[in-house]
Amino acid sequence: MKEQEINPALKPYVSVANMIGSSFGNNCEVILHDLSIPQKSVVYVVNGHVTGRKVGQPFDHLLSIVLSSKDFKDDYLSNYETDTADGRKIKASTAFIRDDKNYVIGALCINYDISMMESIQTFINDFKLTAATIERESKPDAYESVTDTTNQLIKRIIGNADIKCLKRKGKISLIQFMKEKGVFQIKGSIDMVAELMNISKVTVYSYLDEVKKEKVKV
Repeated sequence: MKEQEINPALKPYVSVANMIGSSFGNNCEVILHDLSIPQKSVVYVVNGHVTGRKVGQPFDHLLSIVLSSKDFKDDYLSNYETDTADGRKIKASTAFIRDDKNYVIGALCINYDISMMESIQTFINDFKLTAATIERESKPDAYESVTDTTNQLIKRIIGNADIKCLKRKGKISLIQFMKEKGVFQIKGSIDMVAELMNISKVTVYSYLDEVKKEKVKV
């Protein structure tokens, strides 16, 4: 923090700058500008390590970002984004200061380094990622791919068996094997099995009940 030759009209904002910097910690930089001396407008800095701003430097984005923004209103612009020279993300806010004659004499700027927060958010999102989340966020064609693969596996399980000539016990054995291998955990598998075995869905459910009751061995 550094103070130097501050216009008396801007002096009250020094304590405001100190309060903001103290409240939000080392990642929060606060800059007080004296716009009557634009070539060296920075007259006070709190936590200058955030962006490297120093007393005696000129203002930088007051015109290019703040005044040109469509969201600038009532002499302030809040929560806009800038980058440091080394690529860190900064959440910034700027308010202009007027004197008793309504002339703009200064500006108070807040620069908050949010790069660490972004890293933490990425970590939290990765940590919270579950199979259910992945399924919800999967591409539309993912289900078609699963369906096609399941269909192929069922065909392989049935193999070259002559379903028409296969007796009830043999069909139940196929159903039991598929159940043990998790086929029926796949959405739509009942319909696929019924079609490939040329039986009704009701019959598939009946065979599954039979497997539970009698525990038929393959």
